[in-house]
Amino acid sequence: MNPVLVKTVLLLILSNVFMTFAWYGHLKSLSNKPLIVAVLVSWGIAFFEYLIQVPANRIGHAGAFSVAQLKIIQEVITLSIFVPFSILFLKEPLKLNFLWAGLCMVGAVYFMFRK
Repeated sequence: MNPVLVKTVLLLILSNVFMTFAWYGHLKSLSNKPLIVAVLVSWGIAFFEYLIQVPANRIGHAGAFSVAQLKIIQEVITLSIFVPFSILFLKEPLKLNFLWAGLCMVGAVYFMFRK
């Protein structure tokens, strides 16, 4: 397996876990706090996300991928992290729309990576 792909994807997965908590974790954990508290906590979490995401994109772009390919990889990872997060952490119902969105992402990956 391509080591650039592996390193890029693993770093993007880790960064996306941080970003998902930064963007949505406050909806459950800080819903009774003032907005400024949620914003500052989210920014603090996002700082660590950027410490991982920026190197991931640099490694991927220098090693093998176009910016558009990196974006599609990130979006697939985002959906893969967001669905379990929303169901398990935020207690949102599982919807068939998640499957349809995933199938659309498969199409996006196909078109972005085809020769």
